[in-house]
Amino acid sequence: MRAREPDLVADVQRDGVRLHYEVHGDGPTTVLLLPTWSIMPSRFWKAQVPYLARHARVVVFDGRGTGRSSRPVDPAAYAPEEFAGDALAVLDATGTGSAVLVGLSLGAQWGLILAAGSPHRVLGLVAIAPAVPLVPPLPDRAVYGFEDDLGVDEGWARYNRNSWVRDFEGFLQFFFRQMFPEPHSTKQIEDCVGWGLETGAQALARTVSPSTRVSREDVLERCSRVTCPVLVVHGDADRISSHGQGVALAAATGGTLLTIVGGGHGPHARDPVAVNQALRRFVQSVAPPEPVARSWTRAPRRDRRVLYLSSPIGLGHTLRDIAIVDELRKVHPGVQVDWLAQHPVTAVLEQRGERVHPASAFLSSEAAHVESESGEHDLHAFQAIRRMDEVLVANFMVFADLVEEQRYDLWVGDEAWDLDHFLHENPELKTAAYAWMTDFVGWLPMPSGGPEEALLTADYNAEMIQQRSRHRHVRDRSIFVGNPDDVVPDAFGPHLPGIREWTEQEFDFSGYVTGFDPGEVADRAALREELGYGPDERVCVVTVGGSGVGAPLLRRILACVPEARERVPGLRTVVVTGPRIDPGSLPQVEGVEVHGHVPRLYRHLAACDLAVVQGGLTTCMELTAQRRPFLYVPLRNHFEQNVHVRHRLDRYRAGRCLDYAETLPGPLAEAIAATIGASVDYRPVETDGAERAAAMLAGLL
Repeated sequence: MRAREPDLVADVQRDGVRLHYEVHGDGPTTVLLLPTWSIMPSRFWKAQVPYLARHARVVVFDGRGTGRSSRPVDPAAYAPEEFAGDALAVLDATGTGSAVLVGLSLGAQWGLILAAGSPHRVLGLVAIAPAVPLVPPLPDRAVYGFEDDLGVDEGWARYNRNSWVRDFEGFLQFFFRQMFPEPHSTKQIEDCVGWGLETGAQALARTVSPSTRVSREDVLERCSRVTCPVLVVHGDADRISSHGQGVALAAATGGTLLTIVGGGHGPHARDPVAVNQALRRFVQSVAPPEPVARSWTRAPRRDRRVLYLSSPIGLGHTLRDIAIVDELRKVHPGVQVDWLAQHPVTAVLEQRGERVHPASAFLSSEAAHVESESGEHDLHAFQAIRRMDEVLVANFMVFADLVEEQRYDLWVGDEAWDLDHFLHENPELKTAAYAWMTDFVGWLPMPSGGPEEALLTADYNAEMIQQRSRHRHVRDRSIFVGNPDDVVPDAFGPHLPGIREWTEQEFDFSGYVTGFDPGEVADRAALREELGYGPDERVCVVTVGGSGVGAPLLRRILACVPEARERVPGLRTVVVTGPRIDPGSLPQVEGVEVHGHVPRLYRHLAACDLAVVQGGLTTCMELTAQRRPFLYVPLRNHFEQNVHVRHRLDRYRAGRCLDYAETLPGPLAEAIAATIGASVDYRPVETDGAERAAAMLAGLL
């Protein structure tokens, strides 16, 4: 799923070549994100488009030879002047008189041609990792004849037509590892290899010919004619185009140089926060926004303010976070809490009268992304989060803009993965106390992912461990929602510490936070009467949480109800779909009532004789705390539900785990009949978790 969909999608024809373009946003200034070498389509700007579109009008197009643009067969069609002409055609098609141009690598050449030859169309030029021949090439980039059959497929000898025919994917893997030399760049490399495969060896080979080359003299001559402001962004560890090229380009154009120390050839993807902020500031320096009235409050008059980010993937985090905030207000009466949140979290918060910050409207939907990644009761959680990278960048940029404009005393992130990751990547942005909360630690591979996934999860864990080691000041408090024994005994990966050992060193433990008052459900008989459940009814509550991935399980359960009713006299089944599944989309079954979102669902769970649920932690722990029998069916390939949650439930001796294959009518009806109303021997769940977590936060205020 994309973090932002375009407002306009169209094509323009130029000299028989179709150019596919998109327009995002409607700001007063247009930013044209130029294509680069035809190895990648315009999707390589995915971390920039959503952010810039909130500040400007953004136009982006697939360069000839890539994406949904044409693939001319004549190598001369890929000359730099042709790409520059394409950019002018797109500006004309979108009714753009002038724009700020942003180019990566070879795209800097296209921008330079436009800035020199059509200065009235260019407000400013940003050249990221410019590939311009102003200084000698890197010595590691050995020059081989592109057409010669070298018979070698290693190193820069892979930059060869015949090598591409033999092993194009091998070339792409090599090239993009050179582009991203920074550790933990697996996702960026994977994206680029995929885009390169879409282009193909034959199409890319057309872009390598004498007609596509430029000389140092040509570049210097064009630089002498540039009159607009110029910003050059270049990593000093670039293995494709040396940092010296960027230094020389900035000097030749009188521009400003921003060096990414330790950065490679793709800082826009590997360090998107720093690059995005640099782009926004450059655009605003070229075309200043309208003045905005501001205020400043003297310190003695300032109230305590908290910005709270609660994970939108399900509703479990919301209930516990509200409980923690309620306790925090007892310690600090009058504290103002703003929530930066998404649906379905916002629906619950608004029902409670909480203040949802208006900036929440700019957030990209993480819940929708997760749903788009799910199959039939199948969600590869690690890969889903991994493929949510552009959404996480976009949402962190919303946070970064917000806290740049407004003061808070404390930021709280409950499994707000974007916040924690990018704060550690950009520690200079920390301007308030910050607390991180989670109920699991450690990405773990699923068997279906094989050795490759084991390497990827270990790499993600290693990056997190290194972040914490380098920048311990970023988190003022790390809170594990649970107890030390709830942490899995696994290792983060080869040559990495044990998860439990590391977590005990890094986290404070609040105990579990149930999110409800146990006293409210203590009298079960009275509660059943209040909810309309008869004394002779055997009530089975079915719920799949707040996400939209549970519809297949609901249909399986509904299919088993007739057989279950034969086995369990007086069975009454109450299905709760949650806020993201339409109750009307499910089949009607006799003896079943279907509801959407049910506020205070924990009351129905406390009153039931059996619950059948997905494997999410919150619902399972609510049932454990209320000592109700339940069946739970973890999503296939969901490492948290299958490993972390199951470990915790086993420790509490709670619930009966079923595989999805066991939810066919016969086996599931048998399990319902065997479990409904059964006595339980669960470990007790603490009732003061919210109070303990709030005390940890209160100390930061």
